[in-house]
Amino acid sequence: MIGPLPQGNSLGRSVPPVVKMCFLISTMLATIPAARAQTAHSFQQLITAADRAREQSRDDEAIQLYRQALAVKPESAEGRWYLGILLYAKNEYSAARDALRTFVALRPDTGAAWAFLGLSEFQLREYTRAFDHLQRAMATGMGDDEDLKHSVFYSVSILLTRFEHYDDSIGMLGAIVNTRRCDDTVIDAEGLAGLRMPLLPSEIPQDRRELVRLAGKGLCAVHQGRVDDALQSFTTMRDSFTKEPGVHFLLGSFLMNTRPEDGIAEMKRELEISPSHVPARNRLAEQYTKSGQYEQALTLAREAGKLEPKNFSVNIALGEALLAKGDTAEGIKQLETARELAPENTRIRWDLARAYAAIGRSEDAQREKHEIERLQQQNNPPDAKQE
Repeated sequence: MIGPLPQGNSLGRSVPPVVKMCFLISTMLATIPAARAQTAHSFQQLITAADRAREQSRDDEAIQLYRQALAVKPESAEGRWYLGILLYAKNEYSAARDALRTFVALRPDTGAAWAFLGLSEFQLREYTRAFDHLQRAMATGMGDDEDLKHSVFYSVSILLTRFEHYDDSIGMLGAIVNTRRCDDTVIDAEGLAGLRMPLLPSEIPQDRRELVRLAGKGLCAVHQGRVDDALQSFTTMRDSFTKEPGVHFLLGSFLMNTRPEDGIAEMKRELEISPSHVPARNRLAEQYTKSGQYEQALTLAREAGKLEPKNFSVNIALGEALLAKGDTAEGIKQLETARELAPENTRIRWDLARAYAAIGRSEDAQREKHEIERLQQQNNPPDAKQE
């Protein structure tokens, strides 16, 4: 005869432990689908409410709701994106940076996210990371937001100056001037790059502001084709700050194309004020190469190389002088060294393309031309209407 079912604790004592464990596991597994469904429903409610708040410009509420949604589903790329750009718009750059770092890990092909991440890091003075991430945004593409693209190009250009890549900065700023008005922010950036001061516009000392502004106005005028205005700005700069480093170099660079003798005189004056000025030596070497004075060009370029052996512009000056003199093999060697030091410099690649073509290395020449096209597309600034 079968007795009654055990009651109370007798079940635990009468059932083997392994059976009891299996029972507990099966019970837990049975609840998982329901829990998942409830979590998904909770996340969707939160994200929908956050989207509605964002669309209605209730940003504080939207930020709180996105954070709640991400607590439920941390891997939500949509939530990370909107949280990041809302925080950036509220100048909460540290929190924006953290949200956007997670987003780009989820969606590394989103150029706009790299842009906002880099801009956030810039505001936090994390300049090396900002520079890398802003360049990645440029390489990836940032969609149709022209203001965002302008901010990225401008930020990269002033960081180039801070990192002492002055010629690259001037090139980018010149492209910006061609698409937008040359306002005070661009003038200051141009002036710093032209005078080769490794500063951001916000770091300009008060006693250097007039000097920087004159240099910047001159460069803006150059980029806009206003030659007379440029000469007036540069001449005023020289007369007012005649003993300042960089002043005669900038004026000399401007004069070299139209009045080379005057340009050479300004470069020599620069070397009197700044005896270790490598760009002045390079610029003189370039001019002497143009006029067929190859030995003088090579002497100056080699002096520059002793001062700054890792400066790619020295290798350019040497390479171009050697090619012009007829020493093709050594000229190409110098330019290839320059390319290793500055792989994104299109001038080097143009020099190499011509040199390779001249000696029948057509595949190498074509490769350089393809790379030039890629770099020009990457560095092309956003189109924008004149304000």
